[in-house]
Amino acid sequence: MGGVNSPVRAMRAIGRDPLFVDRAEGAFVWDADGNRYTDYLATWGPAILGHAHPAVIGDLREALGRGTSYGAPTEREVLFAEAVCAAFPSIERVRMTSSGSEAVMGAVRLARAATGREVVVKAEGGYHGAIDGLLAQAGSGATTLGVPTSPGVTAGATAATRLVPYNDLAAAEAALEGAAAIIVEPVAGNMGVVPPAPGYLEGLRAACDRTGALLILDEVITGFRVAYGGAQERFGVRADLTCLGKVIGGGLPVGAFGGRADVMRELAPEGPCYQAGTLSGNPLATTAGLATLCELAREGTYARLEELGAMLEDAIVASGAPVTINRVGSMLTPFFTDAPVTDYASALAADTEAYGRLARALLADGVYPPPSQFEAWFCGLAHTEDDIRATGAALARAVAA
Repeated sequence: MGGVNSPVRAMRAIGRDPLFVDRAEGAFVWDADGNRYTDYLATWGPAILGHAHPAVIGDLREALGRGTSYGAPTEREVLFAEAVCAAFPSIERVRMTSSGSEAVMGAVRLARAATGREVVVKAEGGYHGAIDGLLAQAGSGATTLGVPTSPGVTAGATAATRLVPYNDLAAAEAALEGAAAIIVEPVAGNMGVVPPAPGYLEGLRAACDRTGALLILDEVITGFRVAYGGAQERFGVRADLTCLGKVIGGGLPVGAFGGRADVMRELAPEGPCYQAGTLSGNPLATTAGLATLCELAREGTYARLEELGAMLEDAIVASGAPVTINRVGSMLTPFFTDAPVTDYASALAADTEAYGRLARALLADGVYPPPSQFEAWFCGLAHTEDDIRATGAALARAVAA
């Protein structure tokens, strides 16, 4: 089991034992031995406001007194759905889940039901949850380039999955013939941060329109992170179906998928496509999510996140680390390579041993980076200029060592 409940937490990719966290507040986490770390893992993205934000904690305390789960609809679900739809014009209807993986599972099933087709196209290195049919070249540094990626996933489970390189529009256009959908992270986050090439997302939209396939944008990481309306707002593209998670739960387990009304009508109970979840729309998760979205909607939020991301990028550059940095807003990855990183193959060319040495040195100096070369670093609103300056000094010491 590795002493963890999710593999990357074991920190084997950086050559050390896992960090056991005791508590978190603002921009910091404390381990079980009382050591404090400036946190750029941000619980893999959701801590965009900072840990234990007063607005979220206050609303959760009030919600706890009214019960933790009902198995029935609530007004909070409706308010949450309205907030999501207001942020994403492409989402006309939304269905909540308990995780981003569940959201992706539901969206893929729905795309197949709505189109009557089976094949789903995905990008090499794109991670869309621990779902059998999509565990094919599924990011986070997996070096098995065949199908499927993991033992236990049958060849039949991935037989209807077509793989194309990320940012290769021509390959995607060819693969979309006869396909139900293409699912893609509009900004890749699990091969490390890899932005879309100019015209890539717009080209996917046009190719889907031409072939009748659906464009599924996995915004589990980018949703409410790179802009309030996610990557669709930032890059000006409209999905048929959108998958959300991470930030929208305010740190609690939650996900959602939504999109065109005519497609969403295929879902049960209105339509024949089955999807369900006992804890979907959980009252605590929706409470935390609403509080988070309310805070993120404040004027200047995303300008501030952009500023913090740029400051962290500058601090990494100033440290002298021999890296190529990919950044979109407040998420970035320093790759230990001198070549551009534009897809999974170029990400895999990075020096993972060098990243491991850097990460171990930073942890020893009170900075908590992602425990893998192939993950995103996240800034949040709780980080200050002083925090990032201190991180820059730690980076310089780590590089010198």
